[in-house]
Amino acid sequence: MKTFVTPIVAFLANLAMLSSMSAANPSTESLTVGGGCFWCTEAVFEQTPGVKAVVSGYEGGAIPNPTYEQVCTGRTGHAEVIRIDFDPTQTSADKLLDLFFLAHDPTTLNRQGADEGTQYRSVIFYSSEAQKTAALAAKERSQKELSKPIVTEIAPSTTFYPAEDYHQDYFKNNPNAGYCTFVIRPKIEKLEKQGKIEKSK
Repeated sequence: MKTFVTPIVAFLANLAMLSSMSAANPSTESLTVGGGCFWCTEAVFEQTPGVKAVVSGYEGGAIPNPTYEQVCTGRTGHAEVIRIDFDPTQTSADKLLDLFFLAHDPTTLNRQGADEGTQYRSVIFYSSEAQKTAALAAKERSQKELSKPIVTEIAPSTTFYPAEDYHQDYFKNNPNAGYCTFVIRPKIEKLEKQGKIEKSK
């Protein structure tokens, strides 16, 4: 007997199939943090399991579409940040935030090493109440391991502005540059030895 499939039945079948595919491939989540120079934080999270992409940029200030030169003055209100796009089935905001607090010094106000200014402040920009809760919990966990108070700012996200192209994948593209050799590489090697990030290939 020939089976007759009505258009509505076919539509519902296709809808169910799409829903199943969506459940098997959940959408990417994003987290935005700043921990000093974005070259450093970008390099760390690009070697983190579950992370799909890392984009360096600026956030937190009042000037739209800021340039690197403007942000470097420390007068724009923007911080150097990275947007981390990750697969929630492979990692979580909790794990990424724990690594964030480990990968920089969250106890120094507007400073990371020799980099000084509000643009280098430690900050987490949350985009949901769940991220805010995760950020506060990660801060509390990290504080137990530190003798000095954490000064990391936890604030609602505003507008993320991607940095200029030459800032993207900076460590990958400039592994022998002075800053990469003396600042980024030791940080990467330390985290690799601790098993916090994947070893670079």
